[in-house]
Amino acid sequence: MAGRHLGVVLQHRFRPASLRLRQALEAGELGTVQAAFLSVPWWRPQSYYDEPGRGTLARDGGGVLLTQAIHSLDLFRSLVGVSEVIAADVHTTELHHMETEDYVAALLRLGNGAPGTLMTTTAAYPGYPERIEIIGTNGFASLTGGALHLAFLDGAEEKVEAEGKTGSGASIMDFPHDAHRALITDFVDAITMNRQPLVSGDEALESQRLVAAVLAAGARSPRELQRGLYQGDRSCRITYGP
Repeated sequence: MAGRHLGVVLQHRFRPASLRLRQALEAGELGTVQAAFLSVPWWRPQSYYDEPGRGTLARDGGGVLLTQAIHSLDLFRSLVGVSEVIAADVHTTELHHMETEDYVAALLRLGNGAPGTLMTTTAAYPGYPERIEIIGTNGFASLTGGALHLAFLDGAEEKVEAEGKTGSGASIMDFPHDAHRALITDFVDAITMNRQPLVSGDEALESQRLVAAVLAAGARSPRELQRGLYQGDRSCRITYGP
C-alpha cells in the first residue's frame, strides 16, 4: 500500500530454542496441543520504578504485561495462538509503588480451543527465566529462557541449550544480543527480497490486541476505568482477535 516495510523488535522468536520449538509444533512432533502455560516471574526493584516515567501510562504505556512480558507473550501467541481471554486478574503488589500493574494472571483459550494460562510479574525476587510449557498428545515441551527441553512419549528427548541469560532480574540488560542481530538480519533481508519481515506490524498488533484483551478482562474498579487504564469486566469472556 504505502510501499514501506514495518518490522517490530520482538526478538524472542529468533532464539535457536524458539525456532526449534516452532519447527516441532509445525511438523506435528508434539502431536495435538492439549494445554499451554506462560510464566514470566521477573524482578524489578522499586528503584527501577522510581526512575521518571517508569511504570506509567504516559511513558511506558502499561505495566508488566506490555513492558516486560510482551516478548514472551508474543512468542507464546505465535506458537499456540489465543482465541479467547476467559478471565484475568490484574494487580499491583505491595512490593512496588507504581501507576500500572506488576502482576497479571489469566485463563485463556488457545487457537485450537485447548486451555491456556499465563502469569507475569516483576515482583518475583530475585527474578527467574520466563517459561513456556506445552502439553501435546505426543510429548511435552518446556522452553525456559533460551533453553528447550522436548520429552516425547516414546522416551526420546531433545535439548537446546540457552545462549545466555534473559534480563529477568535487576540487571535488566543481562542478556546476549544474538536474537536481536537475527531479527535485524531478517528485516534487512525482507527489504532486499521485498517480503514481509517475520515480525511484521500486523503480527505485533495481534500481540498488542492480546495485551489489551487481558487487561480489559482484569479491570477491577471504576477508578481504573476512569483513568483509562483497563476497560472491561474481570469476570467476562473476551473474544480475542482483530
